[in-house]
Amino acid sequence: MKKTRSHELRDEVRNKIWPDEDAWTGENEVGFFQAPRTLPLILVLLSMKAVSGKLNPSRVYLELWARHMGGGIIEMKHEGDHAYAAGYTSRRGVRTWRDNMALLEANGFIKTKKAGNQQYKYVFLVHPTAVVEKLKRQDKVDSHWLETYELRQLETKERTFAERVKAKKEAVKAAQKVVPMTPQKAAVKKVSA
Repeated sequence: MKKTRSHELRDEVRNKIWPDEDAWTGENEVGFFQAPRTLPLILVLLSMKAVSGKLNPSRVYLELWARHMGGGIIEMKHEGDHAYAAGYTSRRGVRTWRDNMALLEANGFIKTKKAGNQQYKYVFLVHPTAVVEKLKRQDKVDSHWLETYELRQLETKERTFAERVKAKKEAVKAAQKVVPMTPQKAAVKKVSA
């Protein structure tokens, strides 16, 4: 893949300032996850009292993103592993993790599906812009945070909630306009005898 000028510039800076260090470049790497560039701000929102009260589910939410492999779906493993990865290491760790999962679901950040005895077998990550819009309508979002979030969306070219809704509507309209093609009967040529 050909590097852009900005990639080349960052390489030059890295090689000049930290020539002997092992840099995380993301190139030819496995074992990392995709996330919105606004994720740090979403984690700040999760830590706000208006959203989470006395709890802070931001580490649980981050751990879920790190387990996401695509499609918005996470197939959960053992609760103790998730709790430990989110930083809950005491005997009450799983219970605290569950409380935070319930809070994430109550605030609309995730949806969950139980299977058998496993309370959280599947987790669906709701698009953060949709969650922010919902919380904004519930007056749970601080105006300063919201302004900062919206400016970061502009900077990263992340679509706003309104832009996402508009794009979905346009996609539905476009799909309705598609006329299914039916096979045409082959033209029969009359041969004069």
